[in-house]
Amino acid sequence: MKLSATAWSFPHLTLKEVGGVLNALGIDAIDVGLFYASALDKARILTEPEAYGTEIKSSLPIDIANYYHLFGNDLMERNLALGPNAENVADLTASAKFAKACGAKSLFILPGMINPGQGRKQALAASAEALKPLVEAGQKEGITVTIEPHIHGFLESVDLVQELLSKVPGLKITLDLAHFISLGYRQDELEALTPHAAHVHLRQSSQGKLQTKLEEGSINHPAFFADLRDAGYDGYLAIEYVHQAYMNTVFDDVLSETVKMRDCFNAWRG
Repeated sequence: MKLSATAWSFPHLTLKEVGGVLNALGIDAIDVGLFYASALDKARILTEPEAYGTEIKSSLPIDIANYYHLFGNDLMERNLALGPNAENVADLTASAKFAKACGAKSLFILPGMINPGQGRKQALAASAEALKPLVEAGQKEGITVTIEPHIHGFLESVDLVQELLSKVPGLKITLDLAHFISLGYRQDELEALTPHAAHVHLRQSSQGKLQTKLEEGSINHPAFFADLRDAGYDGYLAIEYVHQAYMNTVFDDVLSETVKMRDCFNAWRG
């Protein structure tokens, strides 16, 4: 397993600046996306994915671990629980070409929201049908498509995650324990998800709080690292402390927490 960190953790830094900071910290990879000062050019991803991917790869001093793609302009627009969408398939096809060109092995997308008139069951059924051609499009480029279960989406339980995975062959998850821990899950209840992880996000959390300082939360990270290893996981662990209005995650020193999480992993790895 290797460390990465998310570019959107540092909202006021450009992508090149984030890459330089992570390189200085001894973190060998970066997750890229469409947000804040480090945002990629979405139009170029969709129109010239291979050339742009090569350009981004060559501009950074570290590797690219994962690309986070958002189909619409917010969480609701073109969300996957609306069902199959040809525009989303075209986007994913281009995104997979971009990911391949920049050296990422995986990309992640969100599974969908609860739309008007839906419950979780209806949202899951629609998302499953939407995801099947997206996973296939990724596979054609050798890119693993993952979804991240998250607070306020329809996919907020372990059982629902497992049900969705059973309906979509080849689908994997970006596993962020913090979303589940903040919802009240015990860490041991989440071990069933580790075999399905193709990417991982790291931050500390506790019940009712999506993000806390490392020493103030309830996630036992050394145990989590061991669970991943024992499940055969050998991918990236992306540190994802953020400074956002979302879930009141604006009060932590992102740089210090990134360093502490780096040190926690390196101490466990030995």
